[in-house]
Amino acid sequence: MAGGAVTVTVPKIRLRSSLTSSDRFVYFLAAPVVLVLLVYIVVPMLVTATTSAEGGGSAYKGFINGSSATALGLSVGISVGSVLTTGVLGTALAVLLSRFDFPGRRVLRLFALLPMALPPLIGAVSFYFLYAESGIVPRFLERYFGADAAAVSANGVWGVLLVHTMTMYPYFYLAVSSALAGSDASMEEAALNLGASRFRMWRTVLLPMLTPALVSGTLLTFMVSMASFTAPQFYNVQTLTMQIVASRTSGAYDVAAAQAVVLSVVSIFFLLAMRWYENRRLHRGSSKGTPQAVKVLHGVLPRTAAGVGSLLLVLFLMAPPATIALLSFTVDGSWTTQILPPDYTLDNFTRIFTDPVTLRPILVSAQMSFVAMIGCILVGVLAAWVVTRWKGPGRGLLDVMVMLPWALPGTVIGVNIVTAFATPGPFNLGQVLIGSLWILPVAYFVRFLPLVFRSANASLAQIDPSVEEAARNLGAGPWRALRTVTVPLMSRGILAGALMAFIQGFGEYVASVVVYPARFAPLSVEIYNRIYSNEFGTAAAYGTLQMALILIVLVIAQRLETPRRDRKALGGQPAGAPLTPVMAPTPT
Repeated sequence: MAGGAVTVTVPKIRLRSSLTSSDRFVYFLAAPVVLVLLVYIVVPMLVTATTSAEGGGSAYKGFINGSSATALGLSVGISVGSVLTTGVLGTALAVLLSRFDFPGRRVLRLFALLPMALPPLIGAVSFYFLYAESGIVPRFLERYFGADAAAVSANGVWGVLLVHTMTMYPYFYLAVSSALAGSDASMEEAALNLGASRFRMWRTVLLPMLTPALVSGTLLTFMVSMASFTAPQFYNVQTLTMQIVASRTSGAYDVAAAQAVVLSVVSIFFLLAMRWYENRRLHRGSSKGTPQAVKVLHGVLPRTAAGVGSLLLVLFLMAPPATIALLSFTVDGSWTTQILPPDYTLDNFTRIFTDPVTLRPILVSAQMSFVAMIGCILVGVLAAWVVTRWKGPGRGLLDVMVMLPWALPGTVIGVNIVTAFATPGPFNLGQVLIGSLWILPVAYFVRFLPLVFRSANASLAQIDPSVEEAARNLGAGPWRALRTVTVPLMSRGILAGALMAFIQGFGEYVASVVVYPARFAPLSVEIYNRIYSNEFGTAAAYGTLQMALILIVLVIAQRLETPRRDRKALGGQPAGAPLTPVMAPTPT
């Protein structure tokens, strides 16, 4: 002490790093995942945006002043109409099958998800052969009832709306059915006991509970309708997706890029809107009541009307796949002006499996889808684990990066990949991917990575992190704990997502038509080429095999998602609670 001052020596304190070894391992695995997402998803989008701005933004000026603006308005209008029609059909069907018991209900529940077994291209083809001006139904009505085939056919925008309605209503059906199955019967009974009419109870109690399901179905249907390509192609409706392919085919790359950017902005906006609404508030009851009992219809007239209505709806739902199956036995070139094909044969299937040229599209799609599936498994599982275990900011951004391709139309993904990998680079091994066979698995990988990611993420969410911590405490390193403990527990979800990614790639058409090499047409493109060449029988035979494969995969994926003990307990499951598949149908 000197001069009354006191000197205090403060020991140096070494700050301990807040990062544990587990955190460092998460960030270590995040590095390659982020790199892959940047190279194959984000960078192609930026390259497309840069290409669209070439020439001082002349492509955007042409977009505003040309037909592209009209095409965008038509796409939005069709999407709004699709939301209305699919919302009415899907919600009504969900309420009918969830709350009422009547003759034919079990069969109708089985066929309600039948559109999910239709590949997008085959779905559009089947409706075209059924309801277009030269289709089976208008020709039948013209010959036997004297109706004008053009007047009773579904053409143009009405044809697109018909295809969208009958292939996209499962978005609403699944969401509303699940919400109704999980609703609390005691809340409804309390409202009725307090004097509320049944209509008021639905409006003030059930409707708020169904709001998240309805909004989710609305936004998802709108987003998928904006991405629709096959239905507008068959009915010759010039939506923005049609304009993108036309611009790309004519060599106007800057125009195609500008159109792709505009469509991407609209799609991403609705994806973010859906995420914002889902995180905005919870519509949840506070009680733990029992599920609502199914109401049995009594009386001869109501039961007869319900049974007849169910039969007609089942026949209507069965008509598209039945049409493809019928046409698969048709002799190529024999069906011209007749109502039904006049000649039938088994040669279409025989030729597919004996002629190397005819078999090649199936082999191309199978091999390229398998390669893409392996990439989806590697990146999707790592991304799901990283997102789940990520601590701190950036988790939501990584989640959006992985799911971004699901919000983008297939045409946009195709344009992005073609634009980004048109020149040799380190991430395409110094090769030009355009015109090569390997551009297909890249497109399928980008497009269907979200399937494996979401399926693996759902499985991982059911695993307590303490299981990994226990393995670490017993001496296992972070990599060994992930490999021997976490991944085996996620195996069902991983395999289910991988199967869905494979089958979606096997039938992918929208992105394939933009990127495929001329010498190696995948199955979906070959189907369209055969239809264009008036070889309906061979095209339908391809489609029938495709539908059969999709049905097999859906059954396997469903069994993987539902353990055996749960399948045995399904007898006690609420009547309106269908088993939700890994992912909803892909855009048509």
